Amino acid sequence: MDTAIARPELLLVADAVAREKNIEREEVIEAMEQAIQKAGRAKYGHEKDIRATIDRKTGDVRLSRWTEIVETVENEETQMPSAVARKLFPEKAVGDFIVDPLPPIDFGRIAAQTAKQVIVQRVREYERKKQYDEFKDRVGEIINGLVKRTEYGNLMVELGRAEALLRRDELIGRESFRNGDRVRAYIYDVREEPRGPQIFLSRTHPGFLAKLFAQEVPEIYDGIIEIKAVSRDPGSRAKMAVISRDSSIDPVGACVGMRGSRVQAVVAELQGEKIDIIPWSPQAATFVVNALAPAEVSKVVMDEEAGRVEVVVPEDQLSLAIGRRGQNVRLASQLTRWDIDILTEAEESERRQEEFRRRSGVFVEALDVDDVIAGLLVTEDFSSVEDLASVPLEELAEIEGFDENIAAELIRRAEEFISRRDNALNEQRVALGVTDEVAAFETFTPAMLVALGEKGVKSLDDLADLASDELIEIVGAEHMDEETANAVIMAARAHWFGEEGGAPDGAAEEAGDAAPEAEAEADHDD
Repeated sequence: MDTAIARPELLLVADAVAREKNIEREEVIEAMEQAIQKAGRAKYGHEKDIRATIDRKTGDVRLSRWTEIVETVENEETQMPSAVARKLFPEKAVGDFIVDPLPPIDFGRIAAQTAKQVIVQRVREYERKKQYDEFKDRVGEIINGLVKRTEYGNLMVELGRAEALLRRDELIGRESFRNGDRVRAYIYDVREEPRGPQIFLSRTHPGFLAKLFAQEVPEIYDGIIEIKAVSRDPGSRAKMAVISRDSSIDPVGACVGMRGSRVQAVVAELQGEKIDIIPWSPQAATFVVNALAPAEVSKVVMDEEAGRVEVVVPEDQLSLAIGRRGQNVRLASQLTRWDIDILTEAEESERRQEEFRRRSGVFVEALDVDDVIAGLLVTEDFSSVEDLASVPLEELAEIEGFDENIAAELIRRAEEFISRRDNALNEQRVALGVTDEVAAFETFTPAMLVALGEKGVKSLDDLADLASDELIEIVGAEHMDEETANAVIMAARAHWFGEEGGAPDGAAEEAGDAAPEAEAEADHDD
């Protein structure tokens, strides 16, 4: 028996809603099917598998109950045992469905209201999905919108059919917008959330400045000039590093424009924010010098491991290099991704002299030599007694003012000092109770063993109980990295597994292999 009921008006409604909401007709019809399906379950039982279909051409509505054929029944309302199904429907197999047509529903007031709610909800979900799909790939773009309303200083911006959020902390300090104002902003994030897609805008993001220049400078848009880095103090000052892929084009001049026309257009949009455009360089030192413009730099000392750079400037350039409230050096640091310390030439000279005196003092005390010899050693870049003890005799004798006899005597005194010091440290280690098993690790210097003992790490079990960061903190990060620390701890734990027959082979060797470099660094610093 055909239980379909003709409802051609449903197709007309679907077409109208699809046009109004700018979504697919099929999605609207699917929402209607779900609404009819929900009404059907309300009539025939929510626990039953009731499904509705609407013919896409005629609008005929069919309602049916679906029952799955299974070996073991878990839900009697939606499943039928295969033994019963084989008798009634021999052609059906396990996993197939038995479809029973149901008579059409006469929608009452409540059922109609429920169906309407379902349709509205589903249409809203389709709308949100369409919005998310439209904007998810537009992160990093500049967009224009209208301020729709203000909530606690945050702006809700209308973007056609979508709505975006421009937080108060993403606005440039001095600017304010009222309802109906046009606003230009940068899409920095799009998230899919239960309440719908959330589009986040910013006018303080570094990408906003970069995109504004891409709109004003054709060479950037065409890829001839590349913006390598941007740092901003929104509304006050910004720095932008650029490089040209065409040697005949000056990247800074192209961004500034004729009589500053291009840069002024961006400055006007950013409420008068001053912009320093600097040439990018693959040489870190050169890039740092450029980033500190307009200050002049005398000297740059890089520490790549620490990610720090010391910049020496003339006395009259200090305030310019630092900037008002540290703005210039802060923006330069953000731009280059180096921690920058600013020193005057006088401060750098004083620091260098202090370092010279300190290192000379080490040699005077350890080797019992006068200031002249100690000064010669420091001048030749010897930084520790270990450096002196390990240098070839011939190399040391080549230093002006030294001969083989002096060189041999210096090396002998250095070796004696190291021996005396290590013996004293070893006695201190024994007095602290650090066991020979711990001392057997080649990774540990005598000074490290004393440090372990002072922290209560005296046995293999004590060492094995440490985490890698705890061990590094005790011996010093300059003497041991995380990989070496993990190898040492695993080697210390090996006897635990050995007692159970499962020692991790090679743990001790791994610690030993990692030791020489760490030991050399430790000796160097001693």
